[in-house]
Amino acid sequence: MNKEIIVANNAPAALGPYSHANVGNGFVFVSGQIGIDPATGKLLEGVEPQAEQAFKNLANILAAAGSDMRHVVKTTVFVMDMGEFANVNRIYKEHFGSDFPARSCIQVGNLPGGALVEIEAIALQA
Repeated sequence: MNKEIIVANNAPAALGPYSHANVGNGFVFVSGQIGIDPATGKLLEGVEPQAEQAFKNLANILAAAGSDMRHVVKTTVFVMDMGEFANVNRIYKEHFGSDFPARSCIQVGNLPGGALVEIEAIALQA
């Protein structure tokens, strides 16, 4: 099966040479999303608004790929400060309810565009 490149009109443009997502063999692989508001192109201030926007961007890309948050099977969350884990975790729970995907959470030294959090996902096609 060939891969399909996904570009979501209601997600921020890629900051580098990558696609919003690729679909292949029934899976959707979504590139890491940060808290950029696609309407303004600006990174939101603070880890909680950034995490909320990153999830909105992720959901919009999944929708463009014919999937949704209920079909996410794995996420990776990158944070600048593990001290913010509880705040990010609360927002994470709001977006997944009780049917949580597998997850890794990693503290990193730097993220694109000065972001405080980045979230990537693998989902099943709906």
